[in-house]
Amino acid sequence: MPGNLYNICSNLPATPTRLERLLRDRELRKYSKCLNDCEAELPSSTQDCFSPDLESSTCWFNDEELLEPVSASRSLNDDGERLDFRASKQRLLVVANRLPVSAVRHGEDSWQLEMSVGGLVTALLGVKEFDTRWIGWAGVNVPDEIGQKALAKALDEKRCIPVFLDEEVVHQYYNGYCNNILWPLFHYIGLPQEDRLATTRSFQSQFDAYKKANQLFADVVNEHYEEGDVVWCHDYHLMFLPKCLKERNSKMKVGWFLHTPFPSSEIHRMLPSRLELLRSVLAADLVGFHTYDYARHFVSACTRILGLEGTPEGVEDQGKLTRIAAFPVGIDSERFIKALELPEVQDHMKVLKQRFAGRKVMLGVDRLDMIKGIPQKILAFEKFLEENPNWRNKVVLLQIAVPTRTDVPEYQKLTSQVHEIVGRINGRFGSLTAVPIHHLDRSLDFHELCALYAVTDVALVTSLRDGMNLVSYEYVACQESKKGVLILSEFAGAAQSLGAGAILVNPWNVTEVASSIGYALNMPADEREKRHHHNFKHVISHTAQEWAATFVSELNVTIVEAQLRTRQIPPPLPIEVAVDRYSCSNNRLLILGFNATLTEPVDTLGRKDSQINEWEPKLRPDLQEPLRKLCDDPKTTVLILSGSARNVLDDNFSDYNLWLAAENGMFLRVTTGDWMTTMPENLSMEWVDSVKNVFEYFTDRTPRSQFEVRETSLIWNYKYSDVEFGRLQARDLLQHLWTGPISNASLDVVQGRRSVEVRSVAVTKGAAIDRILGEIVHNKGMKEPIDYVLCIGHFLTKDEDIYTFFEPELPSEVPASNKSYSIDGDTLHLMVTDRISFQEGSSVLDLQANDYFSCSVARKRSNSRYRLQSSDEVVTLLRELADHR
Repeated sequence: MPGNLYNICSNLPATPTRLERLLRDRELRKYSKCLNDCEAELPSSTQDCFSPDLESSTCWFNDEELLEPVSASRSLNDDGERLDFRASKQRLLVVANRLPVSAVRHGEDSWQLEMSVGGLVTALLGVKEFDTRWIGWAGVNVPDEIGQKALAKALDEKRCIPVFLDEEVVHQYYNGYCNNILWPLFHYIGLPQEDRLATTRSFQSQFDAYKKANQLFADVVNEHYEEGDVVWCHDYHLMFLPKCLKERNSKMKVGWFLHTPFPSSEIHRMLPSRLELLRSVLAADLVGFHTYDYARHFVSACTRILGLEGTPEGVEDQGKLTRIAAFPVGIDSERFIKALELPEVQDHMKVLKQRFAGRKVMLGVDRLDMIKGIPQKILAFEKFLEENPNWRNKVVLLQIAVPTRTDVPEYQKLTSQVHEIVGRINGRFGSLTAVPIHHLDRSLDFHELCALYAVTDVALVTSLRDGMNLVSYEYVACQESKKGVLILSEFAGAAQSLGAGAILVNPWNVTEVASSIGYALNMPADEREKRHHHNFKHVISHTAQEWAATFVSELNVTIVEAQLRTRQIPPPLPIEVAVDRYSCSNNRLLILGFNATLTEPVDTLGRKDSQINEWEPKLRPDLQEPLRKLCDDPKTTVLILSGSARNVLDDNFSDYNLWLAAENGMFLRVTTGDWMTTMPENLSMEWVDSVKNVFEYFTDRTPRSQFEVRETSLIWNYKYSDVEFGRLQARDLLQHLWTGPISNASLDVVQGRRSVEVRSVAVTKGAAIDRILGEIVHNKGMKEPIDYVLCIGHFLTKDEDIYTFFEPELPSEVPASNKSYSIDGDTLHLMVTDRISFQEGSSVLDLQANDYFSCSVARKRSNSRYRLQSSDEVVTLLRELADHR
């Protein structure tokens, strides 16, 4: 039987909850790690004692069989004895702008590969749980086919797959759109006016190159994708990639993670391509950020800019949920802890201790970048030396500033500024034998860096805006012996994770940072130990491997939940079938909603003239001709069933030969006759004045909101108000209604997407359709039963009882005095005795199951049998019906 009402399997076992799935997956990961760590050390006879029970350690995320555990496997021999039990590795395609290696060409077909540096590379070095492939650009232009094949072969040994970009695309996409538009915007850096004008002129070409580059990445992913793979897209360079991938394969598991801050909606809305980028990211199944603040900003941008619905789980668009969550990245802490035992690191530590004997060592390790706050850090150190003369020969600041983008004038200017400040301070407070600041414009190798972390007393991280900043993690990992103090900017993402153990500062407040330096240098040993213990515990438990495993686990669970939700979503309407059954029937009833069904789609953000259009809904011009044809067909009865007032329906449909049911069916007329009421006789409206006063009050308090007084209901609409403010006002309004004017009344409060409606309990479309049907049959003098019903509408959940009214197998509960039923197989015979006699029409409905089509419009979760995506599809359907009369 078609339709979602018949797709429910009552005999399925209970599905694990989301938390159960995540906990089981976490337990399995712990067991797998324990097994891997102990397997080489324990004899085979003792390894069995570490095997947990299968039922408590399986993960539920198979997308083919939702209830089948797939993360673990148990192999049995012929006697049923266990031979092996371990987690299988899932294939993970990491897609980032750059590969984790740098390529240098030697000759026509020879390449030398070296490990790159960077936050993402550092974070993923310790991820060993997955069968990982890395897809990205190698950082070089390879125009010839021989070079491309040789590079691809060399990278394949490193489990890397190259994306080849030509110089023009790289210039427009990477240097242009990514680094000159997105990166500054995401870090709250405003461009000078003259630069902004120049960017505007070249913006479209850069954006086109950005989309082209993302499509090239998508082509490579599709080429190497295998069913079941997880595709993990990274950073602002690839915001278009989720959409490109999903358009090619909607079942692909796609996650997207941003390694920079995501700005507030007020910043992001300045971007001309804001709509396209947000919708492209929302194509992913899971979107991750380092902190809750960034995730909140993203959801806010989607609600305020796209007009979508933000939920505690993410962003919902027509029933499709994109999960939004925070996943603080970590490091491979064991790599740093074990490095401290290496002879090379010990030698470096010994040299550094001798070099700075008798002085406290402060350390800063940053890219020489505008967002790192290096000038602010050095000026705060100068302020500290000014106010604390006794410390001038007892403390030294080591600042490692790794050069980046040395060809950009702004970065060259920053370099000169930093050098000038350092020279001035060293000249002011230094001596012939010692200076207070040691500044290096270069990077250090891993062993030197670990040694420097280990001997440091105070680390200074003063980022003006930073996605995470893993330097703070690395410093904590190397401080198990010394237990140094971390001074951390509150604008770094790491402040959310390490804030309890660090000293948080505002880097713009030089006086505050200087005071924090003094506090850190004079901190008692017991407080230092407590602070370090808190941070160290976090660093070793929230590793890069755990970060990646958690993200992929969440993505897998998200896929499962999305598939479970699709069971509640009606399938698309088979238009050909609906048209074919229509043409074979003799007495048809078409029930059509109005708003968002027969009207033009409106802009929920209130741009242009959409707000006026929404208050005065108009029938789509392209529907006038097919609707007129259907109304003139003697075999077809058309009913417009809407919540709108009578005058609205009169203005739009007076020229058509059809029936109008206004205010959810409480008023009815054929267009050639007068309005009549179908309201129950005992319907009380004494509550209207008190509710009207409440709606007037909240309309005055909520800009761009409006309320409408109808004869059977009152509606307060805040669709065009500020999203967050409108929700708060709606919550206050509801609380006031429930505790005041309607506390003892027989009323329903119906919450729409951005509206609140108060109506009597009996006022629903489903409750009215029985009376409406009787009036139609009585007026037309029907002798032949209705053998085809098509019901289409963008109805509120409460009004979807009209869908089940016509269900052959699920007759609605209505008063026995009005209806009697005779059921024979899949056929429902419905008798209306209210206004007509048995002689006038002994059977109103003679409806087979496959002759009833209920369709929700632009709603994915519904009680209807089918769904239509938008009013555009309604136009297509009605045109087809009109051509097959």
